[in-house]
Amino acid sequence: MDIEDIKSSVRIGDFRLSLHAEIEATNENLEIMQIVRAILNSQMLEEYPNTGRGESCLLVGFADSIPIHVVCGFRGNAVIVITVYTPGLPKFVDPWTRSSTR
Repeated sequence: MDIEDIKSSVRIGDFRLSLHAEIEATNENLEIMQIVRAILNSQMLEEYPNTGRGESCLLVGFADSIPIHVVCGFRGNAVIVITVYTPGLPKFVDPWTRSSTR
């Protein structure tokens, strides 16, 4: 996946959140503009091959000082945000590093 293609699509509003991502954003008290800002200043942490639902990736970005992880992929020309969350223990020791106790 090309992160610049993802950012370009988000910049022009060609993206949407899955129902799961909407629920997770609400649970994490994240607003859509925070998610957009995080994507636009993100870096790619992991790429996931096509597992039957298409290729996707894990991005890490920040909205103000809040680290946000975004799992997303393309469906057609649109970016679909599959899930979104703020990384922390026990899965992440910092925004970029997975914990060894997954």
